[in-house]
Amino acid sequence: MAFLINTTKKAIVLATSQRSSVASELDEAVQSAVSAYELAGADVEQTDGYPVWKPNLQSPILKLAKQTYKSLFGKEPEVKAIHAGLECGIIGERIPGMDMVSFGPTLEGVHSPDEKIHIDSVEKFWNFLLAILKNAP
Repeated sequence: MAFLINTTKKAIVLATSQRSSVASELDEAVQSAVSAYELAGADVEQTDGYPVWKPNLQSPILKLAKQTYKSLFGKEPEVKAIHAGLECGIIGERIPGMDMVSFGPTLEGVHSPDEKIHIDSVEKFWNFLLAILKNAP
């Protein structure tokens, strides 16, 4: 869950973003947050968030990405699902069944004043992307 807090002279506004790769779990997380805020006496407004995206571990593009990573860097990639708001959810909602993966440079403290990118990971990411495109059928 991501938080954003704003204060005014008359109110404290707390914006949250619940995320999940499973629709039922996302709905549950949203309802839990709404219930907690309402129990605290808050006025709650809901907006659309990021759609879910469940990665396909049998994906042909994931297989290609893993093979490409190993050939470039000499080791198996670390493949994991995270609960970020990924563009894959937005794209997948509009183009159902599209085969896709998400990867990028190493980031820390995303969407906070402490957000950082590991500069040395940008070139690695770029070379990896180019190699995937070169190896794609």
